[in-house]
Amino acid sequence: MNQALPIEGYLVVGALMFAIGAWGALIRRNAVVVFMCIELMINGVVLTLVAFGDYLPQAGGVGASYAVLVIAIAAAEVAVGLAIVLAVFRSRRTVNVDEANLMKW
Repeated sequence: MNQALPIEGYLVVGALMFAIGAWGALIRRNAVVVFMCIELMINGVVLTLVAFGDYLPQAGGVGASYAVLVIAIAAAEVAVGLAIVLAVFRSRRTVNVDEANLMKW
């Protein structure tokens, strides 16, 4: 009775997460929201990696290992990205991507 969800379900959810993140990163102008959308895209990729790692038993857990690596890199990306956003906000008083397009101080 407790059937596992087929891999297509995970792939559809991962693709939807990636598509929503890509749409939000292209449409939104706030730098913090753009970073959140990029994180949503990364989480869609991680879900796909874990789904393939679970679906392919001969992979030996490589999908989950790559997922942990991607999550660690995403955490570092968020730390560096938010530091840049804070530096731009201190100098420009805005986090709008359109208004902060020049790096002149």
